Amino acid sequence: MTEITAPSDILKDVFGFSAFRPDQEAVIGTIMQGQSVLAVMPTGSGKSLCYQIPAISLGGLTVVVSPLVALMRDQVAALQLAGVAAATINSSQDRHVNVAAWRLVESGATKILYLSPERLMTERMLAALSRLDLRLLVIDEAHCVSQWGPSFRTEYEDLTRLKTIYPGLPIAAFTATADEITRLDIEKKLLPQGSCAFVSGFDRPNIHLAVQMKQSWKTQLSQFLDSHDGESGIVYCLSRKKTEEAAQFMSDNGRRALPYHAGMTSEARSENQDIFLTEPGVVIAATIAFGMGIDKPDVRFVFHTDMPGSIEAYYQEIGRAGRDGKPAEACMLYGLDDMRMRRVFIEDENSEADRKRREHKRLDALIAYCEAPECRRRTLLSYFGEPSEPCGNCDSCLNPVSLSDGTVEGQKALSAVMRTGQRFGAAHIIDVLRGQDTEKVANGGHHLLPTFGAGADRSKQEWRSIIRQLVAANHLELDIQGYGGLKVTENGRALLRGEREFRYRTDVMQRKKGKKAARPRSADEPALNDGETALLTKLKLLRLELAKTRGVPAYVVFSDRSLEDMARRRPASEHEFADVFGVGEAKLRDFAEPFLSVIATEMQPPE
Repeated sequence: MTEITAPSDILKDVFGFSAFRPDQEAVIGTIMQGQSVLAVMPTGSGKSLCYQIPAISLGGLTVVVSPLVALMRDQVAALQLAGVAAATINSSQDRHVNVAAWRLVESGATKILYLSPERLMTERMLAALSRLDLRLLVIDEAHCVSQWGPSFRTEYEDLTRLKTIYPGLPIAAFTATADEITRLDIEKKLLPQGSCAFVSGFDRPNIHLAVQMKQSWKTQLSQFLDSHDGESGIVYCLSRKKTEEAAQFMSDNGRRALPYHAGMTSEARSENQDIFLTEPGVVIAATIAFGMGIDKPDVRFVFHTDMPGSIEAYYQEIGRAGRDGKPAEACMLYGLDDMRMRRVFIEDENSEADRKRREHKRLDALIAYCEAPECRRRTLLSYFGEPSEPCGNCDSCLNPVSLSDGTVEGQKALSAVMRTGQRFGAAHIIDVLRGQDTEKVANGGHHLLPTFGAGADRSKQEWRSIIRQLVAANHLELDIQGYGGLKVTENGRALLRGEREFRYRTDVMQRKKGKKAARPRSADEPALNDGETALLTKLKLLRLELAKTRGVPAYVVFSDRSLEDMARRRPASEHEFADVFGVGEAKLRDFAEPFLSVIATEMQPPE
């Protein structure tokens, strides 16, 4: 039997890290004992090491199920550069490449094999793996089993058979995003009885959180980007058409922007994704088809032009920013139409009534987050069951808003909805309230109603905000069958009777920013001085050159944190280079010479 290498030795010798992060050691230890595990850990906390280290230590073969080809490809490239025998078999590779990869798996040379659920759950692959020395099954992005399986990509649902097909084999499921219901669903579907669950904190304190009422998304996007010149980021859009429009808009305004959506060819998507991963300062305009597992550490912002479908989706998407621990920013635009469209999507999904009910509740939680008058991070974390203090790094903390008594305004709006028959949308109700003599108002005889003109003292923008917040507070509900009409709820009737009060926040299109409150990664890592910054620039150029030669993203060669550590330490020998953060034995062998050369040149005094 192969001698088991201690996880701490692998951490240092293979990956070049001197200490485990919180919870990593406990998760690794549980897997090493042969126990199945669910680990819910925030993005950037080192989830991959939690299964990669056991895979190396246990010997045999570990199979990792991953949802995206790009994610598998980058994980394999990073492992191979670290000296780990890893491979992937997927549809983007030529057949002869896949055949060669499988032969190495069969021979026992490959330690970690990445597969998509579609490829794994074929009878041929399942049978072939059963003949090998399979030691561990890993389900990455495990929330997809709960969120994707019931509606589409049914192979994720099919993963539930694995615990029966391979009885006694430990299964490790990992995700950054799962509320309690999703966690229980994952455990029930994927893991055998007696499994262990680890739930780390969900907080990403380096990400500044903000929400704006949607007015002109292009204007708001442009204003947001003004403070992110030359930085990499992701702009999420609801539709493919809007994705193309956003990319073109940003390009026309001097930014390197590319689209990414499911309507593009796989070749075009891969090309744009590779550019985003390997070149600095690129902005991707994308649908939710982009981003899962994209491990680009220096994404400085995520901007939503439309509201996501749930808090889990929102958390997953903003989690692509600031993986390096440095300050990042997440901004979402949000309006009444977003709420209606999201309700429609839920109702149109081919799923059971109980799932639809849960999805509506999840959307309710996101709407509550958008309308939160106090710390957004506290609202976000409380959804995942994590108590917190005000963060000092969201728009509500930096620019506090006061709630106004809107009981009278709410009653006026509700009365207008009732008196017009509870079948008109917000635009018409606002026209009635403001006394606008439109053709639609005249045809309905709504100019004769007592509420006609009762809100003439407020602008359209103010009334849009009030109506949106009445919906969010469950005083009004939207007709989600496609017409967008407003109806008064039981809560709304109580408000009309004076049995409830309504308080609302005043929307500002874009508040003047307070001082940045994003927290530094670590108090013991001071900012680089001028000389160190100049050296860092040269190290990044070398990294990019080496990455292009190998056809991998730059961060796979070394992370920014590793290069910053080099710039501070200025190692002069291989022995000193080995102490740099992220330098394991393979990277010491392959990269010490070129990086030491650049550092030595920079150290030489000018002639």
